[in-house]
Amino acid sequence: MSENRKRISPEATVGGQAVIEGVMMRAPSGWAVAVRTPDGGIEAQSHDLPRLSTRSVWARIPLIRGVLVLIESLTLGYKALSWSAQRAGGEDEKPISRGEIVGAMVFALVFGLGLFLLLPVLISRWTVGEGNSILFNATEGLVRLVIFIGYIWVIGRSKEIKRVFEYHGAEHMAIHAYEAGEPLSVDVVSRHRPEHPRCGTSFLLLVVLISIVVFSFLGTPDWPILVASRILGVPVIAGVSYEVLRFSGLSGNEWLARVIAAPGLWLQRLTTGVPDGDQIEVAITSLLSALNDGQVADVEARGSIPEIALLSRARPPTV
Repeated sequence: MSENRKRISPEATVGGQAVIEGVMMRAPSGWAVAVRTPDGGIEAQSHDLPRLSTRSVWARIPLIRGVLVLIESLTLGYKALSWSAQRAGGEDEKPISRGEIVGAMVFALVFGLGLFLLLPVLISRWTVGEGNSILFNATEGLVRLVIFIGYIWVIGRSKEIKRVFEYHGAEHMAIHAYEAGEPLSVDVVSRHRPEHPRCGTSFLLLVVLISIVVFSFLGTPDWPILVASRILGVPVIAGVSYEVLRFSGLSGNEWLARVIAAPGLWLQRLTTGVPDGDQIEVAITSLLSALNDGQVADVEARGSIPEIALLSRARPPTV
């Protein structure tokens, strides 16, 4: 499979995530989500949304921008998941309310903090104690890494999640082809690898690895401070992780960037699958729906595009 090795401008990058029976894409000027409906068609929804860096001066400041991008990505992700669940489930599927979305986000945040931040601290305290700070922090980091990888492996055993992972691969493959300047045909997209260096999976792995380094400098303070440091340190670690991931994703020809990206690409073997042609068509539709008319015209000039993707492409409403 081919790889995207050209240097990408930060203002031209595309990101996204897999949703239920579909893909969400975030382009420079908008975002969109497309799903395969029960009748075999594709339905898409798109929205205008300029890059965060053009809407906030804070989003142009290193370290801070990573936290802001993460918050916006989580917000868009839950909106896309809500819509995809409704459309993929058919007309009888009850829409998810705003309150349910907020509740799910709060639950996910609390669950994530407990499982990936506090549980490793508890296990380390019970097993090695706090007498040796180096051993304590090393054990905490190792436990956190094992829990993280184990959690991904366990949820990946589900048939439904496996299908989501295949859409995850389709998302990456479509982005590879688009950023390489290639035609967005099923044949061309299918030649690319399902892993991508700017993936959220790589980001989460970097958060885990960088937390080991950051927390090791804090020693083993009293229990309340220890717990508070793990929670309050999340924005700092997220900001650093974003900058590292951004560097590795935008510097495809540099050996250091490849070394940084390698662990995340390896882990993505658990979170991505090889999609079929129908899933790739959905990813292409979502990408086309997120692009503006001029960008779509450029894509059309490259070569063939699945007819169903062009017909299903959603255009942002005129305000």
